[in-house]
Amino acid sequence: MLKNSVHPSTKLRTNGGWTEIIGEFPFVLRALEARVAFFSTLLATDRAKSPEKIDELNARSSALTGHGESLLSNGRLIERAMASATNTAPSGGRKLKLGIVGIGVGASEILPAMEATANIQMVAGADVNPRVRDTFRKRYNAQTYDSVEKLCDDREVEAVWISTPNKFHAPHTIIAANRGKHVVVEKPMAISLSEAEGMIEAADKNKIKLICGHTQSFGPHIRTMRRIIRSGELGRLCAVNVFAYTDWMLRPRTAEELDVSQGGGVPYRQGPHQIDTLRLLGGGMVRSVRGTTGQWFRGRPIPGYYAAFMEFADGTPATLVHNGYGYFLASELVPWGTNRSRYTYEERAAIRKQLLDGTRNENEDKDAMRIGGAQEGQLFRNRGERRPWVPNDLGILIASCERGDIRQSQHGLYVHGDDGVKDVPIVEGSTSRRAELEELYNAVVLDRPIRHTGPWGMATLEVCLAIMQSAKKRKEIMLSHQVPAPEED
Repeated sequence: MLKNSVHPSTKLRTNGGWTEIIGEFPFVLRALEARVAFFSTLLATDRAKSPEKIDELNARSSALTGHGESLLSNGRLIERAMASATNTAPSGGRKLKLGIVGIGVGASEILPAMEATANIQMVAGADVNPRVRDTFRKRYNAQTYDSVEKLCDDREVEAVWISTPNKFHAPHTIIAANRGKHVVVEKPMAISLSEAEGMIEAADKNKIKLICGHTQSFGPHIRTMRRIIRSGELGRLCAVNVFAYTDWMLRPRTAEELDVSQGGGVPYRQGPHQIDTLRLLGGGMVRSVRGTTGQWFRGRPIPGYYAAFMEFADGTPATLVHNGYGYFLASELVPWGTNRSRYTYEERAAIRKQLLDGTRNENEDKDAMRIGGAQEGQLFRNRGERRPWVPNDLGILIASCERGDIRQSQHGLYVHGDDGVKDVPIVEGSTSRRAELEELYNAVVLDRPIRHTGPWGMATLEVCLAIMQSAKKRKEIMLSHQVPAPEED
């Protein structure tokens, strides 16, 4: 390790360790304060009012600082945290009553975060699959329905989480909005700009909150990277690059996922992760896009690759690549990574063969990943202790500033500057999925501003569509629906 570096996994302290880093990067202190404030809101709920909970939070804060001084014992910090709790904590442990439409694999990914969020109560679910409805009803003691209309007619439901197939995102959002339900819609927001416009109009007309969810721009690593950039510690942002190599194309797919006209393929399904992140870091306003897509595996009739160059309005360049064919994984590029994502190398080879000769039972493999399926626990619930970051569907992201570069480390961010490399810690707390739920709760219950608004989601969709349009026309596409990144983080 270079001079002044700190490795969070070993709690090594060089020249002051965590304290030095927090001193040099004020945004880290602000992030710590924000997390303590969030913990304080939990203290205000019935479920958190106990000495044991306070001891637990003190222990967590001590671990964050790497020394014996507890953040919750710091008078200045606890005063701010308690002030925040007084002003924003839900009265009497107010819960937001949530329904989910589409209890598929997307739901399997978000349900653990919903369960872990104290102020979210699952009250209803809707799906066309009787087995998953039955499992959902028994697990959550919730109402279940076979249509989005029936769920949205349930007066108990305040907000609806839409994780249905992409082609239904727009109509289901509009149905929910017209019945007065707040909405989180998973990525992509829609499959056309006209659909996105209709969703925004329905939200405005019915005065409901619309959040465009499920992108990794919600994650603490991206938000911390943005704080570093905005702090000016490294000078202005000069370029951003992200590239992902995954096994996305080998995961089980339904018929609509294999149809580009219904929002299938890597550009639609994975593009929003990278585009949303790049737009957040770059300020939001993308001027133009030049892109290409690739479809070269006979076992899948959809694009499994894209590459694009984005230019922001201020001239900042950004490049993005996603290869989902699964021969090489980006996780192999980090020392602590492996050549396995969902599958081993041998399993990936076997799946390709099955797809080519038509022997794979995709419906069975897909159902195993849904709620109550044989693989649900292994894939989405057996998380254990906090694990090191490895390149996933977002990939490896590098932000280049005038006086340094920023990229992810095992448990934080490497900041490469003139004085060497510093491993800046990321405050433990919200994952990107928990952050989506927090944004929903804060918007609906506390009436706080939304960061991932309808217009923001539409601007990300515009870039996604421009990549595919550029690939067909083989020319640069100028954009017209971009909006600035939110000021609040």
